[in-house]
Amino acid sequence: MTRYHCAHAWLPTGVADDVLVEIADGRFTAVTPGSAPGTVTGAVRLPGLTLPGLANAHSHAFHRALRGRTQHGKGTFWTWRHQMYSVASSLDPDSYYALARAVYAEMALAGITCVGEFHYLHHGPGGTPYDDPNAMGQALLAAAADVGIRITLLDTLYLTASVDGKPLEGVQLRFGDGSLDAWSDRFERLKAGRHARVGAAAHSVRAVPADVLAVFATRTEGLQTHLHLSEQRAENEACQAVHGCTPTELLADRGLLGERVTAVHATHLTDTDRTELGDTGTGVCFCPTTERDLADGIGHARALVDAGSPLSLGSDSHAVIDLFEEARGVEMHERLHTEHRGHFTGADLLDAATLGGHASLGWPDAGRIAPGARADLVTVALDSPRTAGAELDAIAFVAAAADVRHVVVDGRAVVRDGVHAALPDLGRCLAEAIR
Repeated sequence: MTRYHCAHAWLPTGVADDVLVEIADGRFTAVTPGSAPGTVTGAVRLPGLTLPGLANAHSHAFHRALRGRTQHGKGTFWTWRHQMYSVASSLDPDSYYALARAVYAEMALAGITCVGEFHYLHHGPGGTPYDDPNAMGQALLAAAADVGIRITLLDTLYLTASVDGKPLEGVQLRFGDGSLDAWSDRFERLKAGRHARVGAAAHSVRAVPADVLAVFATRTEGLQTHLHLSEQRAENEACQAVHGCTPTELLADRGLLGERVTAVHATHLTDTDRTELGDTGTGVCFCPTTERDLADGIGHARALVDAGSPLSLGSDSHAVIDLFEEARGVEMHERLHTEHRGHFTGADLLDAATLGGHASLGWPDAGRIAPGARADLVTVALDSPRTAGAELDAIAFVAAAADVRHVVVDGRAVVRDGVHAALPDLGRCLAEAIR
């Protein structure tokens, strides 16, 4: 058994002081508030505020290589995408492992204990499969294991280049399996370890033909399933032109909405779209730092949550890896849109970053500090220039990834005193992987 004594801890009932946490076999066995330091022996002291593990529900690991390298001149999502394709064209299983390992370690330093990897870079140049057709996916699974975080690999179906069925070409050939049957065959061969789960994804209505969506929904029944939805206005316009409906309406007609489904971005929706998502309990994942970096637009998170859609958060392209920044970005974007404050409380935002994200990724037993739950702990310093003087229940509005001091994942210490245990020289590892 391992014991931690938290100066302050965010429990399901709220913030508590002097919390003794006991862990065995990777789970919390006891959580006891009011345990005065003088009465506790043999426990690791965690000063600051200790939170449940954060879940990054939407990641494209290879996009991290673009940070600080795409800020030249004007453009849109579509011009940025050409630079992203250049990175995708250069990776193989070994280099992808090295990059993903460093990226996932950066996530661990930020308090992220679980990641949802939206994985579509499947094959070699020209779309030629590797000897192991899941070599790229296995590289991602290994990278997460080696830095000590959990992963849900959301293996992605990607068949066409546009809503009207334009075939894949160039680097996009690396993304596609050619058919739903070929994707299913490869998907069924994926092997996940104890730290991992496998889910499915349909890239978007641009990349999966309408007649395939219904069959895909049937084949992935019971699996956590994610998809990009209405990230750009151009996608909506193309869907209206080809199918006479919005992307959300198309998914509803094909049976690809529901409690196991998470729509990523959900930026440009109609009122009817929001009602459809909420009525079916379809989750939504917002990625504010990427959505503003790519000039995608501002989504309406409050209206979606009020309609019935659970909220989760992601760092997507990794322009920033900081779930606190993503969380407060949801609230700040609502303020810009409505010209009013106070749409989400600090507790609401932390729920999205913890419970909401883990549920979206198929880990409902994580995201809370309570007996029986997975033993994830994230301790945030309260004496940094950002957090000093803040009320504890407002930590989501002031903290940053740089304030994370200790991280425990499934009972194992992964970050100590702000240093990753397996990759202490993480900056060098990232620079080498990107170079």
